[in-house]
Amino acid sequence: MTLFTKKGHWLLLGLFMLITFFANLGALPTDIMESRNIVTGREMVSDGNWLVPTMNGELRLEKPPLPTWIAGAVECVAPGSLTAQRVPAALMGCLWTVCLLLLARYIARRDDYAMAATMVFLTCYNLILMGRSATWDIYCHAFMMAAIYHLTRALFEDRHSLRRFALAGTLMGLSFLSKGPVAFYALLLPYLVALTALRRPRMAGKWGGVALLVLVMTAIGAWWYVYLLKLHPIEASQVFHKETGSWADHNTRPWYYYWRFFLETGVWTVLVLGALAMGYWRRHITLRREYVFALTWTLACLVLLSLMPEKKTRYLLPLLAPCALLVATVIVHFSQARTKLDGFGKWLWRANGWTTATVVAAIPVLGFYLGIRKGVIGWTAEVMTTLVVLPALVVIVRATLRCRPLSYVTAVATVFAGIELFMLPAVGNAFGNPQARSIRRLADKTELRGIPFYHSDKQPLRIELVYEAGRKILPLNLNDERLVMSRLPMVIVTRGYAREELPATLLDKVDTVSYGHFDDNKHPKTDKHYNKAFLNYVTLLKNKK
Repeated sequence: MTLFTKKGHWLLLGLFMLITFFANLGALPTDIMESRNIVTGREMVSDGNWLVPTMNGELRLEKPPLPTWIAGAVECVAPGSLTAQRVPAALMGCLWTVCLLLLARYIARRDDYAMAATMVFLTCYNLILMGRSATWDIYCHAFMMAAIYHLTRALFEDRHSLRRFALAGTLMGLSFLSKGPVAFYALLLPYLVALTALRRPRMAGKWGGVALLVLVMTAIGAWWYVYLLKLHPIEASQVFHKETGSWADHNTRPWYYYWRFFLETGVWTVLVLGALAMGYWRRHITLRREYVFALTWTLACLVLLSLMPEKKTRYLLPLLAPCALLVATVIVHFSQARTKLDGFGKWLWRANGWTTATVVAAIPVLGFYLGIRKGVIGWTAEVMTTLVVLPALVVIVRATLRCRPLSYVTAVATVFAGIELFMLPAVGNAFGNPQARSIRRLADKTELRGIPFYHSDKQPLRIELVYEAGRKILPLNLNDERLVMSRLPMVIVTRGYAREELPATLLDKVDTVSYGHFDDNKHPKTDKHYNKAFLNYVTLLKNKK
């Protein structure tokens, strides 16, 4: 029995999923999207506004509520725990991975193909990052991949098809409650294009199931939007128009912006590029039908994403699934035809293998020069990583020379596992801010509990500060003496010293207690992302005795 057999792949999959999504789960710093979700979930718990979410005291209707409900539930169980907040996202990463495995196995009826696709998928860095972030994207795409699997079974099988249609509708509804129509457009629609163009399921007797799917999907996915339109029709309409409009005029990029999509696959870039040579592979590849299907799905996804004016690199996340299937067809072909490869096949395999071997060989060296010498990596992490990487490097070199793709895939996954186990905590330190002094420190000040926090309404406040402070920081006109006096005692968060932000007449009437200057930048001062908006003074104001 090998790890690529039917009996062995669940063991391998479980091990690598556990490492990929759960090892050092709290090591990476939060970003703005994660801060927004957790802050909104936290206010659901503190204010009880589960159906009408708020973020820092203001209506937050831009995003569907399912991931935020989960964030709120986690906050009830483990208040203030970033690791706990990320566990559901990690579970969604596992769901997506398992369903991709099941779909690949169902399409090709081959365990080696399914396992290769899954391991490629697990070693794409974008998936690793999104599976460790308590945001919306991983939820909508994971639910949609599960829906696609059950929809495929329902379309091509007669047994239990009605049940599978209902389950697919449920999962699609959950996807819609996670991030609206995003996964429908970026993952489901390209899949349906490939399915109808190449496989064409017989629909006789299936339309009743399709109707059930639509009914269940609509009931689950649309009820919250209907509720909002009835309770807050003006605000909801404004938000819906704003969100749909942002697709056309926010972060707009040219249609060719995603030409570099193959870079999102990281270590598999060479094979993805090689797999695009459709004229060659259609004549030579072993899994011809699976190859054409995966390529069509990939290109349909790329074209549809390119048609949208708004473009961000993280929007390429759903493209990783069909890309993994595409690479897997090439890997299986190399595995079966390794002694019969022609010139292009040999060149592609060796170019891929030696590129990977070079990068892997550099990991311990870079760990020493960029980690040990700069004090961001300890010797234990460096040694343990090296002990994992060097044997894997030997396997990669041998697999390249002898054309053993399945051994190569396992070795690459092992390298990723070693980095995730031993190097991931150092990543945050390496790119962090050594001068950071977070406003989070104030959460331990017992004398500030129950005292409201405010900031000047003339200066926008970063939502990351609200997350770090663990409480609302509401806007207030600090020049309105009567208003300020009515809110005492209070804490103000200001860009400058309190005496520079407050009127002199007000300062004569209050006592001020400075808690110092805080720097919540996640990047050092030399980084282009260093932002003065994260530099603030915190001062307690109370009535003068």
